Amino acid sequence: MNELVGLQKGSTFVAAAAAGPVGLGSKRVIDIILATSAIILLAPLLTLCFLTCLLTSPGPAIFGHQRVGFRGKLFNCFKFRTMVLDSESRLRDHLAANPKAAAEWAATRKLRFDPRVTAIGSVLRKTSLDELPQLFNVLMGDMSIVGPRPVTEEELVRYSTNANAYLACRPGITGLWQVSGRSGTTYSKRVACDTFYARNWSIALDAKIMIVTIPVLLDTENVY
Repeated sequence: MNELVGLQKGSTFVAAAAAGPVGLGSKRVIDIILATSAIILLAPLLTLCFLTCLLTSPGPAIFGHQRVGFRGKLFNCFKFRTMVLDSESRLRDHLAANPKAAAEWAATRKLRFDPRVTAIGSVLRKTSLDELPQLFNVLMGDMSIVGPRPVTEEELVRYSTNANAYLACRPGITGLWQVSGRSGTTYSKRVACDTFYARNWSIALDAKIMIVTIPVLLDTENVY
């Protein structure tokens, strides 16, 4: 995390981050209420997704990938597993054999045609159902319902001086970038969205993002 610590020096977000994440107690109370309610209401769907992942391909149903949270704390971000078990070697071989795919990965950290994704995983990703386990991340205090999309240490370095905006927030299940084009946008826009959110947070902004999330989830064109 040394590179990330260096990025924080001289930032206007350092004082805020020392006091607490963007939104403080009021945002946390709303997160707990919404996450608890969603887990109860969506319990049948969560169970169905869990069993489908477990029975359709080898490996665990839940996958935890290390991401960076508030003030640089690392945590396991939960998702329903959408990839094969040897995903890292498949990605490495695919990028080595396909220069266009390598360029796409370098620019966005995503692939439109990803050889690692299972058949059921593709469906879960298109509908964003793979992210439902992050409701438990919210209850654990590592994430928020609304906030920047959780990133890896490698990705956060790409934020440069704007990394401080990300580090001042709890990452979110949904957020400004997620409702602003998602996979159809550039990484620089993603950074700009996260920075704007940290600087302009309000309960009203969170409410608007949650409302807009619903129709965005129904549009699967830019999700992969």
